[in-house]
Amino acid sequence: MVKVSLRKESYRCEMSNSEDEDLPQLSSHALAALQEFYAEQKQYADLGGDDKCNIGIIEENWLSQFWYTPETALRLAEEAVASAGEGGRIACVSAPSVYQKLRELHREDFSICIFEYDRRFAMYGEEFIFYDYNNPVDLPEKIAAHSFDIVIADPPYLSEECLRKMSETIKYLTRGKILLCTGAVMEEEAAKLLGVKMCKFIPKHTRTLGNEFRCYVNYDSGLDREL
Repeated sequence: MVKVSLRKESYRCEMSNSEDEDLPQLSSHALAALQEFYAEQKQYADLGGDDKCNIGIIEENWLSQFWYTPETALRLAEEAVASAGEGGRIACVSAPSVYQKLRELHREDFSICIFEYDRRFAMYGEEFIFYDYNNPVDLPEKIAAHSFDIVIADPPYLSEECLRKMSETIKYLTRGKILLCTGAVMEEEAAKLLGVKMCKFIPKHTRTLGNEFRCYVNYDSGLDREL
């Protein structure tokens, strides 16, 4: 399984074959993609109030994202809330479907931030923090070290480099608790970098992945008490 991030998306311009036209023109595919993008932006701009809390308002980009099923997103959101405690702070690092499910809960006994490369989530205002794992601690000054009770993270690639860099972010943000979601093949590396162990709970995605996917924690978790 290779999880491709939005940074892989691009549009291609094609030069016109006409000798009378000097300016580049978009291909029909690129034009359609651009029109879809503007339609999405208009949709988000028209949203207001509680509509922004509904999961699915921002949908999975099937070309570049793999999101959890609603059942898995809910289970992970509930685990994060229980682990953070009343008044707790939760950081979702590259875990957009869990973030949207947390918002859908409409609860006021916790606060959340989403650290995400997908700028569509900027619609959520101050809760959105632009994040690129290649610059793991390039974060706004308002994000203090060790200011989140739990960090739930889903690295965008199954690679040692990606996990190592994201681990820097996780360790900077968390006060202690970590909930990591990544491939089973990363078990040894995850334990070495973050001191986490594999849980019994098996997360599921909306689409079939090529590699087994698992959850890892470094605390006594409800995810480890169910088969």
